[in-house]
Amino acid sequence: MQTDETDAALMALLAENARLPVATLARRLGLARTTVQARIDRLEAGGAIAGYTLRRGAQARPPLHATALLSVEPRAGAAVLARLKTLSQVKRVHTASGRFDMIVELAADSTAALDETLDRIGEAKGVRSSESLIHLSTKLDRA
Repeated sequence: MQTDETDAALMALLAENARLPVATLARRLGLARTTVQARIDRLEAGGAIAGYTLRRGAQARPPLHATALLSVEPRAGAAVLARLKTLSQVKRVHTASGRFDMIVELAADSTAALDETLDRIGEAKGVRSSESLIHLSTKLDRA
């Protein structure tokens, strides 16, 4: 699908705030409301806009994010994954190649909750070793 500079400007405005009314978008772009609506419909139909999503503000986000890198005993991956699924602070688990076997993404409301979760992960049967990284600040977020 071909897009032009106006489409790019429209998508940039929607990326900032997907709830902007079409009339506001039209005013900011210097276009007629019907033209903007037609462009949105075309971008959606063509796949350039796949959907609209909620991005939580800083107040609604859990304040602490961390990554745990796990080395797992041979043939213990399924048991470790089953244990990780029971921990509500575990948000994503990825398998990996190299020194670590699993990458675990965590989110917690407090340092105590994060510490408790890391302890539960470390003591799980089949976890050989773990290394944790607490995220301090986000410098780029393309999500």
